[in-house]
Amino acid sequence: MDPLLNPYTPNAGATPAVVVGRDDQMWHFELLLARLEKSRTEQSMIVTGLRGVGKTVLLREFQKKASNRGWAIVDLEVSKHDDQSFRRQVGQLMRQALLSISPRAKWGERSKKAAAILRSFTVTVDSEGRLTAGWDVSGYDDATADTGDLAMDLTELLVAVGEAAQDKDTGVVLLLDEVQFLQREQLEALIAGIHKCVQRELPITMVGAGLPQIAELAGEAKSYAERLFKFPTIGELSDADARYALQEPAREEGAEFTDAALDLALELTGNYPYFLQELGYAVWPVAPDRVITVEDVREARTTYEDKLDSSFFRVRLDRATELEQAYMRAMAELGPAPQLAGDVARLLGRSSQQCAPTRSTLIEKGLLYTPGHGYAAFTVPHFDQFMKRSVPELKVPAIRPRKRKRK
Repeated sequence: MDPLLNPYTPNAGATPAVVVGRDDQMWHFELLLARLEKSRTEQSMIVTGLRGVGKTVLLREFQKKASNRGWAIVDLEVSKHDDQSFRRQVGQLMRQALLSISPRAKWGERSKKAAAILRSFTVTVDSEGRLTAGWDVSGYDDATADTGDLAMDLTELLVAVGEAAQDKDTGVVLLLDEVQFLQREQLEALIAGIHKCVQRELPITMVGAGLPQIAELAGEAKSYAERLFKFPTIGELSDADARYALQEPAREEGAEFTDAALDLALELTGNYPYFLQELGYAVWPVAPDRVITVEDVREARTTYEDKLDSSFFRVRLDRATELEQAYMRAMAELGPAPQLAGDVARLLGRSSQQCAPTRSTLIEKGLLYTPGHGYAAFTVPHFDQFMKRSVPELKVPAIRPRKRKRK
């Protein structure tokens, strides 16, 4: 069929033709905004899940809903930054939010105060306060948020912007993707700031998305995080939703999958949203007519797997050292389920203590997470299958003898 009409979108964060299986999270997001608009508190949420389950797509749906309600949006994809870079990035986004709440010509006292606090907040990374250069903040010389303590300064900034939003009968939502890459101090500062806004019943909140370990990281950063946020987990779709995700876009273009074709598609993809998009995209040009058969799916399988192997999976494997690759290959040898550190170490002919640094680095890189004490699992679905395809034989690097110190 015509590739120009291909309705599937296997791109990172791209919204598919139909979004299914996420109604509960979207309902809770709407409830969160509606309650904040009435100065009533409500738990926010940080959505967790493996790679490819649609966390970023869900954040984009949240963004549309917030925009439709007239909320200002702070949209941030987290990367590993030091506190100064993080402060600068947050300052730029909060500046945009403040201007979105109201143009400068219509600023009231609270907006002017927020601008002054924003200027103080950015002075620690820009001595000239260029983010707010030209803004009239006279009369607010005592504005703080320049102590150098990120938690204190960010809390003051969020409260001030929240008050400015409240003054204009609107709100601000911070949408943070890849939350697990925040440094502990940065996550702690955000949680503390949102907590203070909740206490003051201000219409400003944070909704995030990240890998499964984020609930644990948030709890370690602030003990009250579990009361401030919900941590809904999203994963593979139900059979009914997975079938709909494939079938409905095809029908909109006048095509249709047979039941047998859908059965095989679900088996190959494990019902994971991103994999469904990749398989649908691979099948479309293969099918000779408007009825997509099981033979078409079989023919597209090699293209589908090659595409995943060369991009989605490979970019992660290439970030790993030789020993880290061996550790993941040993995990794959043991199966797709979470694996005990001791079992992986024995397969590598090492002790758990010797493997601990490798395991920790893989977790830090976002390739593994810890679903339970002593266990580790891949953050990417079907990564065990990829490891067996790309590294057919488990090869254990030799242990390098330690150099003796000269006396």
